[in-house]
Amino acid sequence: MPYFTKQSLDFFTGLRDHNSKPWFEAHREDYERYVKEPMQALVAAMDGRFARFAPEIGGDPRRSVFRLHRDIRFAKDKSPYKTHTACWFFHRAAHGRVGQEAEGGSAGFYFHLQPGSSFVGGGFWMPPRPLLDRFRAAIAKDPKGFGKLLAEPRLRKRFGGLSDENTLKRMPRGYAEDHPAAPWLRHQSFTLGRPLTDAQVTSARLPALLEADFALILPLVRWLNAVLGLPAKR
Repeated sequence: MPYFTKQSLDFFTGLRDHNSKPWFEAHREDYERYVKEPMQALVAAMDGRFARFAPEIGGDPRRSVFRLHRDIRFAKDKSPYKTHTACWFFHRAAHGRVGQEAEGGSAGFYFHLQPGSSFVGGGFWMPPRPLLDRFRAAIAKDPKGFGKLLAEPRLRKRFGGLSDENTLKRMPRGYAEDHPAAPWLRHQSFTLGRPLTDAQVTSARLPALLEADFALILPLVRWLNAVLGLPAKR
């Protein structure tokens, strides 16, 4: 049986069109049944799959699923709810925070469910400055090795190159414009990803699809985690 269904996607379509507490409360049962519970079950299932091919990575049904409520304290858009759900799988020796709050965090894997805009990915998104500096120094030290990792044929065919989200127009301070690692040193995130169709995310084969994609991204995740002193387990 699939984890997500048409009703899962329909819930977010409705929430997009009626993003308010009264509408959500009227449809809370749909959220619990078609979104929250299936996502927690998927996280548990993927945790078991990681034990086979990346035992240092895991997920927790409570900690891995992102909150539906938006942080609107400093946002112009005061819509109370996100119009998607997502989960994050991370190194078992690290905490599960991501982005600028991820000091002490790890590289990992991400799944995003949203009607017409679902995707799968992995890596380290927007690391805080101390971690970003460590990644850049490691890449600058071995640009050929890092480039070889990203040039793996199956990886390039499935995901292309690193996401160019929030890349710098100029080289970061301390690095020459013609540095051998220039293609990657401008990055402020080190992630790979690809979109998924509504048919794929509502398929019973979703866990197998995620496992196959995560396995391809695993060398990048392990390289990033090694820079942070987080070892792989085989």
